[in-house]
Amino acid sequence: MIVKLRNILKSQIVIVLCSFVLFVLLLITIFAPWLAPNDPILVNLAHKLQSPSFEYPLGTDHLGRCTLSRILFGARISLGYAMLIFISALSIGLVIGIIAGYIGGWIDQLLMRLGDGLMAIPSLLFVLGFVGIWGAGLKQVVLGLILVQWVYYARVIRGMVLSLKEENYITAAKISGSSSWTIMKKHIIPNVLPSLAVMGTLEMGWAIMNLSSMSFLGLGVQPPTPEWGAMIHEGKSYIRTNPELMIYPGLMIMLVVVTFNLLGEALSERFNVKRR
Repeated sequence: MIVKLRNILKSQIVIVLCSFVLFVLLLITIFAPWLAPNDPILVNLAHKLQSPSFEYPLGTDHLGRCTLSRILFGARISLGYAMLIFISALSIGLVIGIIAGYIGGWIDQLLMRLGDGLMAIPSLLFVLGFVGIWGAGLKQVVLGLILVQWVYYARVIRGMVLSLKEENYITAAKISGSSSWTIMKKHIIPNVLPSLAVMGTLEMGWAIMNLSSMSFLGLGVQPPTPEWGAMIHEGKSYIRTNPELMIYPGLMIMLVVVTFNLLGEALSERFNVKRR
């Protein structure tokens, strides 16, 4: 009992701390235009590769652009589009997973075989092929990542729905004459929300890593738009002389990914959700 209470208290502290960090990052994305000391895309070769100063708190890059300003504005791209990927993939997966799990039959077989076909291709390879066909760009990368990720949510949600269908209260709701939509809305969806919260926090880190990876390869965000992965790509040529150009955005990616992962682990402990 004492150990259980200790684990709950520990997870509660982690949830509060991680939520605070994410709240601060959210404020940064909202108020970036007011927090940034300089224009993030303004080129000034006279100030290139400068050390930190009052005017440029984190120095400048190879084009004389303010590193701090680019990191602040890069949070908008990295976090904003990662959230878009997560919400879109989760929405598609939620609808398909509930339909496949609750209705079953040939619809379930068709949707799951489609998902199996997509999962047979490694996610990064699929996105690379998708970008290769439709061209490099942020929109293509985001769409490719959504097409990859919805399958994971759909399969997990389908499994939960199949389990919930066997519960006595679902049978009682059917006997009482409740419609399928009512059962889904009142009994199915509320019971999968805790698991979705855990999946969401864990998969946000995945989305940020993949989005940054594609930008690092030059296939995602295109210059001069500031984005953490693109900043690492631009700074790799100066890794010996100015490694901070890669370190600063890399630390931001690490901070966000670790925060989301810790939050997901704490939520799984708090809601007693088993992860796969």
